[in-house]
Amino acid sequence: MSLRHWIVFAGLLVSTAASAAGIKIENAWARATAPGQKVGGAFLTLTADTDAALVGAASPVATEVELHSMAMDKGVMVMRRMERIDLPMGKAVTLEPGGLHIMLIGLKAPLKVGEPLPLVLTVRDAKGKTQQIKVSAEVREPGGMPMQHGHQH
Repeated sequence: MSLRHWIVFAGLLVSTAASAAGIKIENAWARATAPGQKVGGAFLTLTADTDAALVGAASPVATEVELHSMAMDKGVMVMRRMERIDLPMGKAVTLEPGGLHIMLIGLKAPLKVGEPLPLVLTVRDAKGKTQQIKVSAEVREPGGMPMQHGHQH
């Protein structure tokens, strides 16, 4: 095999490894907040190419960002901080209101409809390798519906 063929082959191996460790992120959004409101929530869907876990998040708009679960326990809504959210290979994991979500604590300013919310997600694969993923979430009306563009007659 010539040197040129080895270089091409090595390039294919690197690109295969990068796609094998890939994380697909869809529908990233956050709820708009009222003036003075100090907490907010962010939501999205993650699909990993390999077994992995979401182990952290950060944003410059909040002093603290945590992973949370929300569930009903004997008729009472219970929210708990989580150290990780598992991302089984090939399975879409949705963070949504009333379930798993990203909690923004100590908001520095209200989240306004139409403004982007910068997030950095930390994902760890099954081998312990971590990666940081930058995400821009769309801030939506409190009901979570996307902004409507255009007009009706």
